[in-house]
Amino acid sequence: MKSPLLSLPGAVSAEGVDEGVAAHYGDLFREQRALADGSGFVDLSHRGVVTVTGDDRLTWLHLLLTQHVTDLPAGLATEALILTAHGHIEHALYLVDDGTTTWAHVEPDSQGALIAYLESMKFFYRVEVADRTDEFAVVYLPAGSIAEVPEGVVVRETPYGRDLFLPRTELESYAAKSGPAAGLLAYEALRVESHRPRIGFETDHRTIPHELGWIDSAVHLQKGCYRGQETVARVQNLGKPPRRLVFLHLDGSEVHLPPHGTELRRADEGPDGRKIGIITTSVRHHELGPIALAVIKRNVPLDAPLLADTTAAAQEVVVEP
Repeated sequence: MKSPLLSLPGAVSAEGVDEGVAAHYGDLFREQRALADGSGFVDLSHRGVVTVTGDDRLTWLHLLLTQHVTDLPAGLATEALILTAHGHIEHALYLVDDGTTTWAHVEPDSQGALIAYLESMKFFYRVEVADRTDEFAVVYLPAGSIAEVPEGVVVRETPYGRDLFLPRTELESYAAKSGPAAGLLAYEALRVESHRPRIGFETDHRTIPHELGWIDSAVHLQKGCYRGQETVARVQNLGKPPRRLVFLHLDGSEVHLPPHGTELRRADEGPDGRKIGIITTSVRHHELGPIALAVIKRNVPLDAPLLADTTAAAQEVVVEP
C-alpha cells in the first residue's frame, strides 16, 4: 500500500519490506534530530493493523500470547509475541485496548498470516478478529512530542513515543499540520540506539525471546497456557539461549554500512575466521555515527573486538551471556 505522503517534497521511498512509505525526505540527520528533540512524526502506514472485539477478547488473547493481558487496563500499551510450538518467534504484536477493542500493529504484510492463526483458535470464544489495515494508518510521534492528537484516535503510549491508529482518510491532513515529516531511516536509527529488536530483522526461523531481550518486555514469566511456553520456561529456569543480541559501534571511516546478514568474526581471527554471528540492522546515527544491532553466539567474550566483513566493530552488551 503506497502512502500518499510519498508526494511530500524530498520523499524517497523505502525498499524491501518497508516499501510504500518514505525512507527519508532529503535530510536524514535533520530528521533524526527532530525526532530526538520530540518534534515531527513518522509515517508507518505500511504496517498491518488488526483489531479484536468481543466480550472474551482479553481472556482469549491471554491464552495465545506470551504477555499477561487478561486484566489489561484500557489505554495501557504492551507488546506480545506469538511463538511456534518449539518456542520460536512467529509474530510480534504492539497492543493497546481502548475498553471495547484490542488494537495491534504488526509487521507489513504479516497481518494475513496472523489473522489466519487467530481465526483457527477462536473455538467457542466470543471474539471477532478483523484486518483494519485499509482503514487505519499507524503514525509515530516521538517521546516528548506535544503534537495534537485528533479526538477519538486510539493512542498507544510508550517510553519511546506514541503510536496513533489514525483513519487513513485523515493521514494527509494530519501530516500537513504535524510536521516536519521524518522518514523510516530516522525511526530505525533511534530504534537501534535504544536496542529494540524488530521481527524479520533481528529474528530468523529459530529465534527465541531470550536471545533478543524480549523476555523482559513481551513475555510474562508467571503465566502459562500459550504455545511455546515450555521452551520459554526451560531456557529461563535451566539454561541459556545459544545466541544474544548486541549493540555495535562500527568503524566510521567506512563508506558503506554492512548490510543485514553480513557475517561477523572475531577481529583477532581475521576476515577468514569462524563466523560468530551476523549484522541484523545497521544505520547511521546523527550523534553516534555508524551503529548496528547484531546477533552473535552467546559465548563470544564481551570485550572481543569484531569484524563485520572488513568493518571493525566494538560490542556493547544488550543481552547478558
